[in-house]
Amino acid sequence: MATDYTQGDRIVRHSPAGGSNSPDVWGLYEPESGSVQYICADPSTRKAALIDVVWDFDPQSARTAQDSIDHVLRVVESEGLEPAWILDTHPHADHFMASARLKERTGAPTAIGEKTREIAELWRGYYHMPEAFDPSRDFDRLLADGDTIALGDLQIRVMLSPGHTLGSVSYVCGDAAFVHDTLMHADTGTARADFPGGSAEELWQSIQEILSLPDNTRLFIGHDYGTDERDTPAWEATVAEHLARNPHVKAGTRKEDWIKQRTERDESLSLPDRMLAALQVNLRGGRLGAAESDGNHYLKIPVNKF
Repeated sequence: MATDYTQGDRIVRHSPAGGSNSPDVWGLYEPESGSVQYICADPSTRKAALIDVVWDFDPQSARTAQDSIDHVLRVVESEGLEPAWILDTHPHADHFMASARLKERTGAPTAIGEKTREIAELWRGYYHMPEAFDPSRDFDRLLADGDTIALGDLQIRVMLSPGHTLGSVSYVCGDAAFVHDTLMHADTGTARADFPGGSAEELWQSIQEILSLPDNTRLFIGHDYGTDERDTPAWEATVAEHLARNPHVKAGTRKEDWIKQRTERDESLSLPDRMLAALQVNLRGGRLGAAESDGNHYLKIPVNKF
């Protein structure tokens, strides 16, 4: 059974390993963007993967901070874990990724899906920055569908899960799967598919592949914003729970009905307030662009493109 504790105003929830070939998982809620950051660890060797960690960014002042990074690393230290991988599921639109800073502080290698190269090509056009972004340089490993990486005595399998972006990946480790911005919590539904390179049809297929995992697989999602009935953030539910009660994709849902619902919902949504700042940072592996002659860093924001 998952257990909660708090550090300051931050929620930490531990989902314990369920036996052999099962990782310990800690979810750490970042309230400003509604993001959930994860630590996935092998119980026997204490090797850990840090997944989708946030580098804090205030869009009003354009200032960064490392509070979320510090929070994750405090849990790593308190639990006696050793970072072995720094993983991102995709170039996030709603927060700066912490990969580069985590590598500086832990020495662990960074990785993301190989189709991030295609996302970078797409966004070079939107930013009119034809020479920008080199994921092969800025990440230590670009992962293909079906690749595996070692986490102590466990294995993490990479599952290509496009739709939210064209290159999103899920990470499957034993009975745990980190499925990013595909599903929302089992009482909420599914995530949007209208960003550049996104596709509702591809997202549907990705979700079906995720829901074809064993029924007891713990699915860990990327975001939660609460509901009218639930104030406490929630981010873990099994495949069986999603099939039983997810209002968008429970068993028996028809593809065409879901695509219609998802498309109509996406048309009503505005861009995340950090998106145009975040993509140019995240496509550099969580780095700002080079400092200019005055020693300061600047973000480039396209006007009237979205």
